[in-house]
Amino acid sequence: MKTKMTVALIYGSARPGRFCDVVADWVLTHLPEMMAADILIVDPADLAAETRDARADMQARIARDLTRADAFLVVTPEYNHGYTAALKELVDMFYEPWWGKPVGFVSYGGVSGGLRAVEQLRQVFAELGTVAIRESVSFAHAHEKFDDAGNLHEPQRAARQLEKLARQLTWWASTLRAGREALVVEEAV
Repeated sequence: MKTKMTVALIYGSARPGRFCDVVADWVLTHLPEMMAADILIVDPADLAAETRDARADMQARIARDLTRADAFLVVTPEYNHGYTAALKELVDMFYEPWWGKPVGFVSYGGVSGGLRAVEQLRQVFAELGTVAIRESVSFAHAHEKFDDAGNLHEPQRAARQLEKLARQLTWWASTLRAGREALVVEEAV
């Protein structure tokens, strides 16, 4: 039985010069201290391949990573009161890898900190059979929260939020993995 979990960290933006890299790098710096997990990067920007074959190869890799994952953590901006087209394309491209797994959110944006995008994503992921966990991390006015090196000006609160999110993500990932394994055993009988 697998003991260490695998988390797919999903970037929510594919724009050139995106701020998503700053927020995702912060998560990648702190998350390994908070949970025992292999972290896979899933980036919708990778789908902008130059050839059809290269895109098909990238889709296959993303499908493998999503299937391997025990949990998902989406780092998403809010564009025009919603989530991005790039994230929508990535989510809708796959169906089965999402089922029976938890998803957490780290969001950023202007005054709402990306929370409107997260609320929409909760509905979409519910339809895909995931469990959206309660805890989240949100950065309102995100560009003002980080310095030029990508460090938070006041990191304590966000670190506490990420730790709560990591604990819930760990619990749900373990619980749902046990449920998926029991279902496989039941179906085999």
